[in-house]
Amino acid sequence: MISQIPFVVFITFITLSFSFFLFIKQKRKTITNSRRLPPGPKKLPVIGNLHQLGNLPHRSLQNLSKTYGDLMFLQLGSVPTLVVSSPNMAQEIFKNHDLIFSGRPPLYAVKRITYDLSDISFAPYGDHWREVRKIVVLELMTVKRVQSFANIRAEEVALMIDSIKSSGRNPVDLSSLVFSLSNNVVSRVAFGTTNCIDRDKNNRFQEILQEIQQLLGEFNLADYFPGMDWINKFNGVDNRLKKYFGDLDKFFDKVIQEHVDPRRSKSDEEDIIDVLLRIQKDPFETIKLKDEQLKGVIVDLFIAGTETSAATIVWTMTELIRNPEIKQKAQQEVRKIAKGKPEVEESDLPKLTYLKLIIKESLRLHPPTPLLLPRETTQSCTIGSKNYFIPAKTRVFFNATTISKDPRFWEDPERFWPDRFMNGEIDFRGQSFELLPFGAGRRGCPGINFAVSLVELVLANLLLRFDWGLEEGIEMKDIDMEEAVGITTHKKTPLRLVAHEVAKEEKKCL
Repeated sequence: MISQIPFVVFITFITLSFSFFLFIKQKRKTITNSRRLPPGPKKLPVIGNLHQLGNLPHRSLQNLSKTYGDLMFLQLGSVPTLVVSSPNMAQEIFKNHDLIFSGRPPLYAVKRITYDLSDISFAPYGDHWREVRKIVVLELMTVKRVQSFANIRAEEVALMIDSIKSSGRNPVDLSSLVFSLSNNVVSRVAFGTTNCIDRDKNNRFQEILQEIQQLLGEFNLADYFPGMDWINKFNGVDNRLKKYFGDLDKFFDKVIQEHVDPRRSKSDEEDIIDVLLRIQKDPFETIKLKDEQLKGVIVDLFIAGTETSAATIVWTMTELIRNPEIKQKAQQEVRKIAKGKPEVEESDLPKLTYLKLIIKESLRLHPPTPLLLPRETTQSCTIGSKNYFIPAKTRVFFNATTISKDPRFWEDPERFWPDRFMNGEIDFRGQSFELLPFGAGRRGCPGINFAVSLVELVLANLLLRFDWGLEEGIEMKDIDMEEAVGITTHKKTPLRLVAHEVAKEEKKCL
C-alpha cells in the first residue's frame, strides 16, 4: 500500500540518506545483462522511483505504464517493484505463476495491527495462511453463513432509511451514513451485539478503526528501506500504533471474554467470534488457533468488510447522480421488482439484473483497492513473450484501475456505461482478468459474497425509497470526483444529497 509521501518525512529521509547510500548500494543485487528486467523509468540515487508515485500512486503508475508498458519495473527505495497494467499480463501471472506471486511483503504498520501477520490478507504464503484461509472459506464466508446474516443486513438498512427520512429536506451525508451502516453490520456479524456502535455519536471503536485504516494507508519509510524502522520512534508512528493497537486489543479481549462467559445468553445463529472459539476448542483441527490469530481474522473482516463496501456504495451513488437516465432505469427496475413493498428484500436481489450491471461498472471505474494488496515473489521467474526476469522478493502491484480501463479491452473506457456488461461474459470474481476489483488466484478476496450482498441490498433500498438530487446551488458539473487514497480509495469530498421520499402510489406506478 502506497500513498502520498508526507513532505516532512521526505525531507527527513533526504537528510539521512547520504550516510546510507554506500551501504544500500553495496547490498543491492546486481542483475546480469543476460537477465532482462522489464522496462521502467530512470532511477534517482537511493530513492529510486519513489518521487514518481505522486499523491495518487495508481494514477501516477497508470500514466507511467503508457510509456513503459504492461510490465513496468521500478525501484521504490531499496525495494524492486513490478507493476502489472494489462489483462493479458495479469492472466499470464495468475494462470502460470500464481504460486510464485502469492507472497506478501511484511509491511511495518500492517505487521503490528494484524498481530504479527496472523491474519489472512497480509500473512506470508505458507502453512499458517493455508489453514486459516480454509477456516474462513469453509466456516466464515460460505453462502449459507452469509445468508444467515440477512436479518442483520435488513435491520441496519431499515435504520439507515429511517435516518434519511428524519432528515426531511436537509442534505444527507451519504458517505458517513453508509460507512456507519457497513461498520454496524460487520460489528453485529462479528460480535453478535447491537450495542457496540453508539448510534447517536461517534463510537470509540469506530474511531479506532478509522485511525488504524489511516495508519495502514500512510507512506512508511520502513516499507521501502528495511532497516530504517527506527525512524518511526521519532516521527510519531510507533506511538500512534501503540495507542490504537492497544485500544483495539483491549476491545477484542473484552468481546472474547464476554463470549466465553457461561452466563452469556446464546442466540440462534453463531456470530464470527462464536465460530472461531468453537474451532479453537476443536481437538481435530489441523492447527491450534491462538487468540492472536483469532483477532487477526477479525481485523481483516473489519478492514476489508467495512471500507470496501462503503466506498463502492458511495461511488455507485455518485455515478448514478451524474447519469440520471441510468439512475431512472435502475429505479424502475427496483420498484417493479418490489411490487409496492416498503423495502427490497434479499430474496429480490437475484432479479435485479440491471442493478448488478451498475455495480460491475462502478467496480470497473472505481476499484476499492486500485493497486490491490501488494504481493511479493517467493522466487525468481521469467514472464511474458520477451522472457522478462523477475527477481525473488520483488514487490508486485496489479494496477486494477489501469487494467479495467485498458482501451484494447474496453470500449470508451472512461464512460459510465453499465450496458457494456449486458452479454454477461465478464464478472468480478477473479476469472475475467480485465476486471479484478477483488483480485484473483490464491490471494483473491474470500469475502466477495459478503460484500456484494450488502452493496446490492443498500443500493436497491436507496433507489426504491427515495428520489435523489443535488443540494441547492450545486450542478452536475460541480460534483467533485477527487479520490482520497488510504488502504481503500474513497471519494475525497463526502457525498451530500437531498432525498425525496417516494409515496407508495408512485412506487406502484413505476
